[in-house]
Amino acid sequence: MKQARMLNAICAAIACCGTPAAYAESVVPGSTMFVPGSTAFCLYEIPADEPGKRRWINLGIVQYIEATRTELKIYFGGGSLGSGHEVKIPYAGMDEAAAIMEKLRKTAAACR
Repeated sequence: MKQARMLNAICAAIACCGTPAAYAESVVPGSTMFVPGSTAFCLYEIPADEPGKRRWINLGIVQYIEATRTELKIYFGGGSLGSGHEVKIPYAGMDEAAAIMEKLRKTAAACR
């Protein structure tokens, strides 16, 4: 029950918080340049599934996020005929989950 309340609080914070005139970081490797964000193309880097590879998801198409004791599941890109996908981000506990959710919230706010 405590996990459900924490997840609800995190989701509420994502829904109602934001910062005006924010900028998102460029995803160009090695670049320190900042670019104006866009809700249509709002990238968030996720753990790579194999060495030598980097992956991002577009936060503009995230449908929902689920937190368990061991991982955060981000569901995105769903449509008809089973076209949805999920990303799993492992962590050690709910405090780490809250930190990941805060980073997601800040990234999404920067894309406004």
